[in-house]
Amino acid sequence: MLPECQLFGTLGCHLCELAEEQLMPFVGLGLQVELVDIAEREEWVAAYGVRIPLLRRADSGDELGWPFDAAQVAAFLGLA
Repeated sequence: MLPECQLFGTLGCHLCELAEEQLMPFVGLGLQVELVDIAEREEWVAAYGVRIPLLRRADSGDELGWPFDAAQVAAFLGLA
C-alpha cells in the first residue's frame, strides 16, 4: 500500500504543474496525493515558499524537494 502524500505548491506555479505530472502514474497505482496551496497559511509560505513544489509523506513527514523524476518518486515511496 502506498503512503498518503501532500504536494505543497500554489496556483500558477509551473514547476508545481510539472511535479503533478510526475506523480500521475503513481496516482494510477493508488497513491493518494493532497494538493496543498501554501498561500492558504502564512506558516506554509514561510516554510515552503522557496522550496515548492515539495512532496511530503503523511506517515513519516519525509520530504522530497523539486526537481524529482519518476525514479526518485518511486524510491521515496518505497517502490524501488
